[in-house]
Amino acid sequence: MNIANKLTILRIVLVPFFILCFYLAFLDEPLVVAGFETTYANAVALLIFSAAAATDWLDGYLARKLDLISDFGKFMDPLADKMLTTAAFLVFINQGLVASWVVFIILTREFIVSGLRMTAASKGVVIAAGWSGKFKTVLQFIAIIVLLADPRLTVVNQVLIYAMTVATVYSGGEYVLQNLKVLR
Repeated sequence: MNIANKLTILRIVLVPFFILCFYLAFLDEPLVVAGFETTYANAVALLIFSAAAATDWLDGYLARKLDLISDFGKFMDPLADKMLTTAAFLVFINQGLVASWVVFIILTREFIVSGLRMTAASKGVVIAAGWSGKFKTVLQFIAIIVLLADPRLTVVNQVLIYAMTVATVYSGGEYVLQNLKVLR
């Protein structure tokens, strides 16, 4: 197993620790940092999420730079991203920060793309992440980081939520249109 794939696995391992932050009562205390009101849970979760998001960039960089691109990485990297973002969005629904219909759209896109990838894999074809999917993921990561740093429904937070939703719909449509041949 190469270093890029190990970083992908690390991202998956960090997901339960991210979720755990919101279930530990001692972390549910208020915290004010640089004028932002948050909780210790959000601050610790922000550190964990940021570290996990950094592994997404680093594993991709190393895979390309060191020629470590593998089918395992092509499959597991997007799955690790989905696990991490889904965990955050479910927490945000629980906190009243993101509407369930937004998360429904995000999850529907992920199920469709994953189904398309599984169908392709059954035919010996690997569908790697495209640029619109990568942009969608980066936008989701930014929105999650901003919401963890400042868990209020500010104008900036709402714009990020809607922008990532539009990017999600666009990238899902693009994946389907570019890979219709796999469904035949």
